[in-house]
Amino acid sequence: MAIDKELKREIRVETGMKFGRDMPSPAEVKTVARQVLEAKLKQKRLPLEAEAKESLVNAICDDLLGFGPLEPLLRDNTITEIMINGPDRIFIERSGHKILSEIQLDDEGHLRSVLEKMLVLAGRRLDESSPYVDFSLQDGSRINAIISPLAVDGSTVTIRKFLDSLKSLDDLVRLKTINEPMSRFLRAAIQAKLNIMFSGATGAGKTATLNVLSHEIAPDERIITIEDALELKLDQRHVVRLLTRAQNIEGKGAISVRMLFSNTLRMRPSRIILGEIRGEEALDYLQAINSGHDGTLAVLHASTPADVVGRLETMAMYAGLELPSSELRRQIASGLNLIIQHEQLAYGARKITYLTEIGGIKENGELILNDLFRFEITGRTDNGEVTGEFKLINKPVNLARFKKRGIRLDEIF
Repeated sequence: MAIDKELKREIRVETGMKFGRDMPSPAEVKTVARQVLEAKLKQKRLPLEAEAKESLVNAICDDLLGFGPLEPLLRDNTITEIMINGPDRIFIERSGHKILSEIQLDDEGHLRSVLEKMLVLAGRRLDESSPYVDFSLQDGSRINAIISPLAVDGSTVTIRKFLDSLKSLDDLVRLKTINEPMSRFLRAAIQAKLNIMFSGATGAGKTATLNVLSHEIAPDERIITIEDALELKLDQRHVVRLLTRAQNIEGKGAISVRMLFSNTLRMRPSRIILGEIRGEEALDYLQAINSGHDGTLAVLHASTPADVVGRLETMAMYAGLELPSSELRRQIASGLNLIIQHEQLAYGARKITYLTEIGGIKENGELILNDLFRFEITGRTDNGEVTGEFKLINKPVNLARFKKRGIRLDEIF
């Protein structure tokens, strides 16, 4: 026999009331939940198997101490994304495949209760005046939530989980995201303090690659990160993390990426890491990488290396200084060194499809994009999975930064 949702809610509420404002341990919650459950079953004369009782007690513990029915999904390291389309339609992504999960929340109120716990921990709010929000959990998982009336069929929550399993370039090689020569070149690029742009579509693996490459940064460097939501996980001791702030209910107090970036330049950084370039801060970024701030790492949404250049140019124009396109292209050519292009292929495989060097600028103002490595698709398997191979295309033309730091590329190229 199954327990109906209303009885589950009663047991959950009554168990929670036993503790008030106290912070109980999981063992204490389970003990009280069992007592409440047995009392309810006796009162209503309902039979329930021992296995079902234990499952319900664990669910109540997850509700009171964690994020309810979402806890098993959050703990499952094989799941990369959780997509909640209302309380009874929870999809998950595993190995690139999106499937409907058996997990459900009781109702819209239950979903909003779980979501509110997440918001409180992140210090963010979600209500009718501000019906959508982006934030991160403490483990780095990225969350977007949107509620009624904008989400017509119920609150919609998208959780992109932080992949703690990716810790080194060797992990990217193991997953066939890159090959061994690309791994050696990327390590050399970090050591040479190239200014690198991580580009690709949403979910293509940009931030994951940035996190992995950050482990190659020397431990004595002062690193300053700027993010809208805390996704970056750096192991170095000398790290300063800056976070933007949304406007308050009166429409004031917002702190943008551009404001933080301007202040960062006065903080003596060895490296600056930008979680994402989205607007007018692109101009500040270009000016910084052209004024001695080497080794800057940044993320940008773009579908090809050529699109990176175009988007940077367009966003820099948002700053309103009315710089000519030729000047913006000159700054991109002289400041940006390497573009790492990401793509999620059919059936979920994530690849770095281009490592592209900015090779200078032509007389007509066109940038020279020199592809060093490229992933070339060769076909598909019977089940539709894309097959291909990484190819070395060209040698770098700008070797001065590598030579300056005594880094040899002979074994790679």
